[in-house]
Amino acid sequence: MNRMFLPRAAMAMLALCALVPVGAQQAPVRDASVGEMVERLAPPPVATTRSLRNLVPQKRELDLVVQFDFDSARLQNVSKPLLENLAAAMATERLSNTRFLVQGHTDAKGTAVYNEALSARRAQAVAEFLQGKGIRAERLRTEGKGFSELLMKDQPEAAENRRVRIVAVE
Repeated sequence: MNRMFLPRAAMAMLALCALVPVGAQQAPVRDASVGEMVERLAPPPVATTRSLRNLVPQKRELDLVVQFDFDSARLQNVSKPLLENLAAAMATERLSNTRFLVQGHTDAKGTAVYNEALSARRAQAVAEFLQGKGIRAERLRTEGKGFSELLMKDQPEAAENRRVRIVAVE
């Protein structure tokens, strides 16, 4: 490409695309503060100027490493502080009117039917934990995805695929 014919904005976009590989995903979060979670899940402030970033809705989701007992939906104690921070974030003023989808994800070990059911039970366990921390049930919806949306498609049995995704859905 000849640089002389590209507008500066297009050159900047090409530079950004070169830095982030196509299909790159963030690793699931093992530890995050309440403030970090609010920033990832809260809607962006209303822009007062017109720009292209206002045309594309930003995904407001957060993949969390939530550990369960083997072949179970029983939360391990090690994951409870992370979920307590999530509940505190959901209770903040910026997120208090937001509804959330709690998605359970598994790795590709086992059958699709089994993993979908297991992931649904795990998503429900997270929702019940959040409800126990004061988050109203009507703000939470659960969904089991099984291994239909692997985070690491090239490593279907990787631990990073076993996660709970929190999606702000309004």
